[in-house]
Amino acid sequence: MDARLRRVNKEIADCKNDKSSNIKIDLIDSSPFHLKGSFPGPQDTPYEGGHFEVDIVIPDSYPFQPVKMKFITKVYHPNISSASGAICLDILKDAWSPVLTLKSTLISLQSLLCSPEPNDPQDAEVAKHYTTSKGSFDETARYWTQIYAGGPLVKKMEVKEPQRDEIAIAGLERAHVDQFESLGFERSKVIDVLRRLNYRGANVANISEDRIVEELLK
Repeated sequence: MDARLRRVNKEIADCKNDKSSNIKIDLIDSSPFHLKGSFPGPQDTPYEGGHFEVDIVIPDSYPFQPVKMKFITKVYHPNISSASGAICLDILKDAWSPVLTLKSTLISLQSLLCSPEPNDPQDAEVAKHYTTSKGSFDETARYWTQIYAGGPLVKKMEVKEPQRDEIAIAGLERAHVDQFESLGFERSKVIDVLRRLNYRGANVANISEDRIVEELLK
Protein backbone atom coordinates (compact mmCIF):
# COMPACT_ATOMS: atom_id res chain seq x y z
CA MET A 1 0.00 0.00 0.00
CA ASP A 2 1.52 3.34 -1.03
CA ALA A 3 1.93 6.27 1.37
CA ARG A 4 -0.90 8.31 -0.22
CA LEU A 5 -3.41 5.47 0.13
CA ARG A 6 -2.35 4.81 3.73
CA ARG A 7 -2.76 8.45 4.61
CA VAL A 8 -6.18 8.76 2.95
CA ASN A 9 -7.49 5.57 4.60
CA LYS A 10 -6.30 6.81 8.00
CA GLU A 11 -7.98 10.20 7.49
CA ILE A 12 -11.29 8.58 6.48
CA ALA A 13 -11.13 6.29 9.55
CA ASP A 14 -10.24 9.19 11.88
CA CYS A 15 -13.18 11.20 10.57
CA LYS A 16 -15.58 8.26 11.08
CA ASN A 17 -14.36 7.84 14.66
CA ASP A 18 -14.83 11.54 15.46
CA LYS A 19 -18.55 11.91 16.16
CA SER A 20 -18.28 15.42 17.64
CA SER A 21 -17.25 17.37 14.52
CA ASN A 22 -20.26 16.34 12.37
CA ILE A 23 -17.86 16.17 9.41
CA LYS A 24 -18.39 13.13 7.18
CA ILE A 25 -16.27 11.66 4.39
CA ASP A 26 -17.63 8.95 2.09
CA LEU A 27 -16.48 7.14 -1.05
CA ILE A 28 -18.20 8.27 -4.26
CA ASP A 29 -17.18 5.18 -6.23
CA SER A 30 -14.60 2.42 -5.83
CA SER A 31 -11.66 4.85 -5.83
CA PRO A 32 -10.40 6.05 -2.42
CA PHE A 33 -9.09 9.15 -4.19
CA HIS A 34 -12.52 10.49 -5.17
CA LEU A 35 -14.57 11.29 -2.09
CA LYS A 36 -17.58 13.22 -0.88
CA GLY A 37 -17.34 15.37 2.24
CA SER A 38 -20.34 16.78 4.06
CA PHE A 39 -21.12 18.99 7.05
CA PRO A 40 -24.03 20.92 8.56
CA GLY A 41 -24.40 24.65 7.97
CA PRO A 42 -23.01 26.67 10.89
CA GLN A 43 -25.38 28.06 13.52
CA ASP A 44 -26.40 31.73 13.45
CA THR A 45 -25.72 32.02 9.72
CA PRO A 46 -28.05 31.93 6.69
CA TYR A 47 -26.74 28.39 6.11
CA GLU A 48 -27.98 27.02 9.44
CA GLY A 49 -30.11 23.90 9.07
CA GLY A 50 -28.66 23.00 5.68
CA HIS A 51 -26.59 19.95 4.73
CA PHE A 52 -23.67 20.78 2.44
CA GLU A 53 -21.79 18.29 0.27
CA VAL A 54 -18.33 18.76 -1.22
CA ASP A 55 -16.62 16.87 -4.05
CA ILE A 56 -13.04 15.88 -3.08
CA VAL A 57 -10.32 14.72 -5.47
CA ILE A 58 -7.00 13.56 -3.99
CA PRO A 59 -4.07 14.47 -6.29
CA ASP A 60 -1.20 12.08 -7.01
CA SER A 61 1.27 13.97 -4.81
CA TYR A 62 -1.04 14.37 -1.80
CA PRO A 63 -0.35 15.50 0.94
CA PHE A 64 2.35 17.67 -0.65
CA GLN A 65 -0.18 19.10 -3.10
CA PRO A 66 -3.57 20.49 -1.99
CA VAL A 67 -6.74 18.47 -2.37
CA LYS A 68 -9.21 19.64 -5.01
CA MET A 69 -12.56 20.55 -3.52
CA LYS A 70 -15.73 22.09 -4.90
CA PHE A 71 -19.26 22.28 -3.51
CA ILE A 72 -21.77 19.80 -4.89
CA THR A 73 -24.56 21.64 -3.04
CA LYS A 74 -25.37 25.03 -4.54
CA VAL A 75 -24.38 27.78 -2.08
CA TYR A 76 -25.03 31.55 -2.22
CA HIS A 77 -21.73 32.92 -0.91
CA PRO A 78 -19.12 35.43 -2.17
CA ASN A 79 -16.28 32.90 -2.10
CA ILE A 80 -18.15 30.03 -3.78
CA SER A 81 -19.18 30.02 -7.43
CA SER A 82 -22.96 29.89 -7.61
CA ALA A 83 -22.61 28.17 -11.01
CA SER A 84 -19.81 25.61 -10.57
CA GLY A 85 -19.27 25.27 -6.80
CA ALA A 86 -15.61 26.35 -7.18
CA ILE A 87 -14.15 27.69 -3.92
CA CYS A 88 -11.82 30.62 -3.27
CA LEU A 89 -9.87 29.65 -0.14
CA ASP A 90 -6.14 30.10 0.40
CA ILE A 91 -5.50 26.65 1.89
CA LEU A 92 -6.80 25.05 -1.31
CA LYS A 93 -4.09 26.93 -3.19
CA ASP A 94 -0.81 28.49 -2.07
CA ALA A 95 -1.44 28.30 1.71
CA TRP A 96 -1.80 24.51 1.67
CA SER A 97 0.38 22.53 4.09
CA PRO A 98 0.94 18.75 4.35
CA VAL A 99 -0.12 18.94 8.01
CA LEU A 100 -3.66 19.80 6.90
CA THR A 101 -6.11 16.91 6.64
CA LEU A 102 -9.34 16.30 4.76
CA LYS A 103 -11.29 16.86 7.97
CA SER A 104 -9.49 20.10 8.90
CA THR A 105 -9.98 21.39 5.34
CA LEU A 106 -13.72 20.64 5.47
CA ILE A 107 -13.89 22.42 8.84
CA SER A 108 -12.24 25.42 7.15
CA LEU A 109 -14.96 25.35 4.48
CA GLN A 110 -17.59 25.30 7.21
CA SER A 111 -15.85 28.31 8.81
CA LEU A 112 -15.85 30.07 5.43
CA LEU A 113 -19.64 29.97 5.52
CA CYS A 114 -19.44 31.89 8.82
CA SER A 115 -16.93 34.46 7.60
CA PRO A 116 -17.22 35.44 3.93
CA GLU A 117 -14.34 37.38 2.35
CA PRO A 118 -16.11 39.63 -0.19
CA ASN A 119 -12.85 41.43 -1.07
CA ASP A 120 -11.42 38.21 -2.51
CA PRO A 121 -14.50 36.78 -4.22
CA GLN A 122 -15.06 33.70 -6.32
CA ASP A 123 -18.46 35.06 -7.39
CA ALA A 124 -18.27 38.82 -7.99
CA GLU A 125 -22.04 39.32 -8.33
CA VAL A 126 -22.75 37.62 -5.00
CA ALA A 127 -19.94 39.61 -3.36
CA LYS A 128 -21.51 42.85 -4.62
CA HIS A 129 -24.84 41.80 -3.14
CA TYR A 130 -23.14 41.01 0.20
CA THR A 131 -21.33 44.36 0.44
CA THR A 132 -24.20 46.59 -0.67
CA SER A 133 -27.22 44.94 0.94
CA LYS A 134 -26.36 42.46 3.70
CA GLY A 135 -29.98 41.92 4.78
CA SER A 136 -31.10 41.06 1.26
CA PHE A 137 -28.02 38.85 0.82
CA ASP A 138 -28.84 36.91 4.01
CA GLU A 139 -32.42 36.40 2.83
CA THR A 140 -31.23 35.04 -0.53
CA ALA A 141 -28.58 32.79 1.08
CA ARG A 142 -31.27 31.43 3.44
CA TYR A 143 -33.55 30.72 0.50
CA TRP A 144 -30.79 28.86 -1.36
CA THR A 145 -30.14 26.86 1.82
CA GLN A 146 -33.82 25.93 1.90
CA ILE A 147 -34.13 24.83 -1.72
CA TYR A 148 -30.70 23.31 -2.33
CA ALA A 149 -29.45 22.17 1.10
CA GLY A 150 -32.66 21.03 2.77
CA GLY A 151 -32.71 23.96 5.17
CA PRO A 152 -35.73 25.22 7.14
CA LEU A 153 -38.57 26.85 5.26
CA VAL A 154 -38.15 30.57 4.65
CA LYS A 155 -41.64 31.83 5.52
CA LYS A 156 -41.19 35.20 3.87
CA MET A 157 -40.48 33.52 0.54
CA GLU A 158 -43.16 30.84 0.76
CA VAL A 159 -45.35 31.59 -2.27
CA LYS A 160 -47.16 29.52 -4.83
CA GLU A 161 -46.10 31.12 -8.12
CA PRO A 162 -43.17 29.33 -9.76
CA GLN A 163 -41.89 32.70 -11.05
CA ARG A 164 -41.18 33.79 -7.49
CA ASP A 165 -38.57 31.07 -7.20
CA GLU A 166 -36.29 32.46 -9.90
CA ILE A 167 -36.70 35.99 -8.50
CA ALA A 168 -35.86 34.84 -4.98
CA ILE A 169 -32.92 32.78 -6.21
CA ALA A 170 -31.52 35.93 -7.87
CA GLY A 171 -32.02 37.88 -4.63
CA LEU A 172 -34.35 40.42 -6.25
CA GLU A 173 -37.63 42.09 -5.29
CA ARG A 174 -40.66 40.91 -7.21
CA ALA A 175 -42.00 44.48 -7.52
CA HIS A 176 -38.84 45.56 -9.35
CA VAL A 177 -39.04 42.64 -11.78
CA ASP A 178 -42.76 43.27 -12.41
CA GLN A 179 -42.06 46.98 -13.01
CA PHE A 180 -39.74 46.35 -15.97
CA GLU A 181 -41.62 43.30 -17.22
CA SER A 182 -44.69 45.52 -17.55
CA LEU A 183 -42.72 47.63 -20.06
CA GLY A 184 -42.72 44.61 -22.39
CA PHE A 185 -39.38 43.03 -21.55
CA GLU A 186 -39.07 39.28 -20.98
CA ARG A 187 -38.99 38.24 -17.34
CA SER A 188 -35.79 36.21 -17.73
CA LYS A 189 -33.98 39.17 -19.30
CA VAL A 190 -35.21 41.53 -16.58
CA ILE A 191 -33.95 39.15 -13.88
CA ASP A 192 -30.58 38.80 -15.61
CA VAL A 193 -30.07 42.58 -15.98
CA LEU A 194 -31.23 43.47 -12.45
CA ARG A 195 -28.99 40.76 -11.01
CA ARG A 196 -25.95 41.92 -13.00
CA LEU A 197 -26.51 45.55 -11.99
CA ASN A 198 -27.03 44.51 -8.34
CA TYR A 199 -30.43 46.24 -8.25
CA ARG A 200 -31.04 45.40 -4.60
CA GLY A 201 -31.53 47.08 -1.24
CA ALA A 202 -29.89 50.49 -0.81
CA ASN A 203 -28.13 50.12 -4.16
CA VAL A 204 -31.45 50.62 -5.99
CA ALA A 205 -31.14 54.38 -5.34
CA ASN A 206 -27.79 54.43 -7.20
CA ILE A 207 -29.11 52.98 -10.46
CA SER A 208 -31.49 54.97 -12.66
CA GLU A 209 -34.41 53.35 -14.41
CA ASP A 210 -33.06 54.71 -17.69
CA ARG A 211 -29.81 52.77 -17.16
CA ILE A 212 -31.81 49.55 -16.64
CA VAL A 213 -33.91 50.12 -19.76
CA GLU A 214 -30.71 50.87 -21.70
CA GLU A 215 -29.29 47.49 -20.61
CA LEU A 216 -32.57 45.72 -21.38
CA LEU A 217 -32.55 47.12 -24.94
CA LYS A 218 -29.07 45.72 -25.70
